[in-house]
Amino acid sequence: MTSAPRIAILGFSLEANRNAPVSDRAIFEQTLLLAGDALARALAEDRQMLPGTVQGFCAGMDRQGQWQAVPILLAEAPPGGPADQAFYDDMLAQMRSGLEAAGTLDGVYISEHGAGLATELDDADGAVFQMVRDVVGPDVPVIATLDLHGHVTERMVTAADVLISYLTNPHVDQRDRGQEAAAVMHEMLAGMGPHAALVRVPMISPAVSLLTANGPYADLIRLGQASLTPEIVNVSILAGFAPADASTNGLSVVVTARSDARTAQDLANDLAARAWAERHRYRANLTALGAAVDLAAEVAADPARGAILLADVADNPGGGGRGNTIYLLRALHQRRVEGVVLGMMFDPALAAQAHQHGLGAEFLARFNSEESTRFSEPYEMRMRVDRLIDGPCVGRRGIYADRRVNLGPSALLSADGMRIAVVSRRHQCAEPVFLERLGIDLSGVRILVIKSRGHFRAGFDEFFTPAQIIEVDAPGLTTPVIERLALQRVPRPVYPLDPDMAWSPAG
Repeated sequence: MTSAPRIAILGFSLEANRNAPVSDRAIFEQTLLLAGDALARALAEDRQMLPGTVQGFCAGMDRQGQWQAVPILLAEAPPGGPADQAFYDDMLAQMRSGLEAAGTLDGVYISEHGAGLATELDDADGAVFQMVRDVVGPDVPVIATLDLHGHVTERMVTAADVLISYLTNPHVDQRDRGQEAAAVMHEMLAGMGPHAALVRVPMISPAVSLLTANGPYADLIRLGQASLTPEIVNVSILAGFAPADASTNGLSVVVTARSDARTAQDLANDLAARAWAERHRYRANLTALGAAVDLAAEVAADPARGAILLADVADNPGGGGRGNTIYLLRALHQRRVEGVVLGMMFDPALAAQAHQHGLGAEFLARFNSEESTRFSEPYEMRMRVDRLIDGPCVGRRGIYADRRVNLGPSALLSADGMRIAVVSRRHQCAEPVFLERLGIDLSGVRILVIKSRGHFRAGFDEFFTPAQIIEVDAPGLTTPVIERLALQRVPRPVYPLDPDMAWSPAG
């Protein structure tokens, strides 16, 4: 190894929802698609535009002494449909050529999601890992970070030396996991040779049941971390992503030991058995749409009632939802519930209209005028343009903290006591700055409607406690009701679709 190790940095990050529109090159370019010199500049000068895992890895390597980042390619898109196959193939080829041209490498760091799909490939993440291993050979350390909604395959475990998933949901530990990856890389450069064990559990869980503050998944994550010993490098438990509807779906337990493969396998078996034994605890507990609107009307009518947050979990852009369904909006508007703020509606055409009409203008706003995706129904309201903005912002809390995000041309529209934030680039509303930059004082909002599944909890917790949050059962591409997803490609049998099945770890 050279005195200043040369570490390649690359990654493909997409949480793919089988039923969402295909994620093409333009979507990646809008979010993050950097290679070569452009990536080198970001690593050296502007890390805020990079994933938190990459920021953490670089900071961790910086603390360990001299090293050289070898930029290959980072591709990231908001959760959406599978990656366009032609784009994916080109990206993979560009990654390969970059690695081949890099010369001698001492290690490779991969910032991945883990629930990626291409239109013709289920194990898109495994193909990235395998390509890396094919290029660098068997002896170069390869370490990857993964989202805890990812899927782990045998191919991924074989190709990489260590897999490190997030421990928190909402994902507020991305930088910490990147720093952990740097620490493990340092150990491997010093000679540590890890052994990993994977157990895949045939269970698919509702996303709303996968919070890590409390509940069954929180208990399982804590048990895994309590099992760390001097022999165990890492315990990662990835619950998976139900709407992927892929042959890779399921819960994955990955345990990595420093020297003893049997120790890793035994612990992985124990944790997998615990997950299976508690599978019945993973249930979605949603509030019916009508009941949620009734509650909102009561809050609006009684100033003494505390504020509430209605989470539109079935239209979560953070899970591939379009961020534009009108079920809650229409029900609240037709009920004439006042004091409502809705964040955010993804509707580039409507945002453009608002900018054309100008500040203070009133016009007939038609939501989803150019959208044909299932559940994205049109709706009309006469609205006033209250605020217009454009350009990026930097998050201050939760998953977007210190991350630059561009929502494109955006507008705050109002009508009949309601205010609606409309954006041109699709992101879940998990960051208060997204609304505050439109002039909204969240401390005074009585009824906040958020299009997000759970990450909003880490962004808006300074305004809304868990007791004030209502998860609403409305239609959408990210419904947490597993039976409504019409899953066709997942391995069977699988719980809860096959509720009477039996399973145990294979020893």
